[in-house]
Amino acid sequence: MAKTKKEDSKVEAPKETKEENKNTPPKERDYSELIKQVKSEYKLAYDFMKPKIEEWALRLKLYNNQKRDKEAIGDPLMFTLHQTVLASLYSDQLMVEFEGREEGDEDTAESLDNLAKYDEDDMEKDIVDYEWDWDASFFGRGLLLFMEYDRKTYTPIPEVIDPMTWLRDENAKSINGDRRGRGAMRYGGREIRLTENEMRSAGVYFNFDDLKDNGKDAESLTDRNSELRTEAQGLGSISRKGVDGENKDFKVLEWFTTYGGKKVLVGLAEGRSQVIRYTELDSNRWPIIDRPIYPMAHDWDGVSIPDLTEDKQRARSVMQNLGMKGVKAGLHPMYLYNTNKIKNRADLNFEFNKFVGVDGEPSGAVAPMQTKTVQAEVKWIFDILDTAAQRATSSPEIQQGVQSDDKRTLGEIQLVSSKADTRYSLSAKIFGWSEKRFWRQWYKLYKKHFKDKIDEKSIRINGAMGTQWRKLTRENIIMVTDPDVAIESKIISDQKRLIKLNIFRAYVKDVIATSGNSANLRFALKKLGKLSGLTKDEIDRLLPPNTDELISQEENGRLDNNK
Repeated sequence: MAKTKKEDSKVEAPKETKEENKNTPPKERDYSELIKQVKSEYKLAYDFMKPKIEEWALRLKLYNNQKRDKEAIGDPLMFTLHQTVLASLYSDQLMVEFEGREEGDEDTAESLDNLAKYDEDDMEKDIVDYEWDWDASFFGRGLLLFMEYDRKTYTPIPEVIDPMTWLRDENAKSINGDRRGRGAMRYGGREIRLTENEMRSAGVYFNFDDLKDNGKDAESLTDRNSELRTEAQGLGSISRKGVDGENKDFKVLEWFTTYGGKKVLVGLAEGRSQVIRYTELDSNRWPIIDRPIYPMAHDWDGVSIPDLTEDKQRARSVMQNLGMKGVKAGLHPMYLYNTNKIKNRADLNFEFNKFVGVDGEPSGAVAPMQTKTVQAEVKWIFDILDTAAQRATSSPEIQQGVQSDDKRTLGEIQLVSSKADTRYSLSAKIFGWSEKRFWRQWYKLYKKHFKDKIDEKSIRINGAMGTQWRKLTRENIIMVTDPDVAIESKIISDQKRLIKLNIFRAYVKDVIATSGNSANLRFALKKLGKLSGLTKDEIDRLLPPNTDELISQEENGRLDNNK
């Protein structure tokens, strides 16, 4: 069979070394070795992840509960407990605060704080957090891709990765491992669908003008994911049909791997046989942030809420349906009749004012059949299953918004609630790990893309004098030494701040009583204002900088400019 020009060029293209490839434009390079490497990695990752993805799909059916027999009832235990934990973690806002590492970075850190608050709306972080938290609690670990930057709005773009389209290195313990990189993912990626217009507007794809739809692929992640999620909705298996024209989309594998000694993101189309994207990453860490909920040391998967509740929901559903069948049987009773007395079975059909003739004494001619009712053991098993699930997820009935059947005192209710909050605060602290990495990456994207003397961004600040607009340039937000990032739960932070405020207020009173005018009251008032939650702008309005502070600020500014 004659080869097409495209196939012929693939076969006969001269093989260049990786060193020679460096000086060749990306779209003209020879990627035969890279394609071979990615295909081998993809095969290993696919075989490893396929059983996990199939199991997740079964749990989605239980969670959504639409795939059941229409005559049966389903138990919502998994949904209830998952939503209870998710609601608690999502509503507890994780706050970010930037802290400078050098003297004079205070104003820059405050500008970063204001910029972060302003960017949360542009990045739609409320939606991103929900999907990220949802994946973490359902799959055990949520993944967020964070490497794109929108130059129109000067805003980084985070994207939540669907775990059911994600393949990874089976030996990985986490995305980037520990501080030395041990246990980090060597390779991994996902399959997405893109139109030619989307590739063109992205500006990072090439050689996509003549792409062909390779049709059904047994190892396609997007095709299988679509089938599994459709089945979870109770809609059965629906074959996916493509469209023609500008909205025709193509399957593209986004794969992270190491090639030529560098970490790269490569895009492959046409059954993973043609490279249409090649991006060398400027960091030794993957631009992906993972968020676990119940992590286990030295293990990627950890524990998820379905891990703790799936078996219990199945058992509860079985008993509920058996109990319902027993109740139905009681509503449609069976009877025993004496055939020696009643000769015609049709005489037993019910009619008003009907008389049935029997041989002999009529008593004992018909008697109801005795059947078993739902036993007390069933309720006992139900209680065990429910209690076990509640304890595992720290979600008692009170936490779920349901009044407990047992009468409890106010003190008991408050104690149960406080202990549940303690368990949830552990997950909030664990979420704080990924939140800190999120804002570090956010800062790095600004540091990379926000140009000096070119870019300028206006942000809205709600300060002491009402709403103000401030224009930020690179010097306002980028420090010589990258700042520290502090993340804390709002609930926990407010509690700690209130405790510190009360302690410091009492201490200031003691100092004034003993030291009099020698105490530094100005510092004490500023510290009290900060512990009360006031911003630096509000404190400066109340206590304007004095001469010494103004001189110090001017000297710090000169030092920053090497003067």
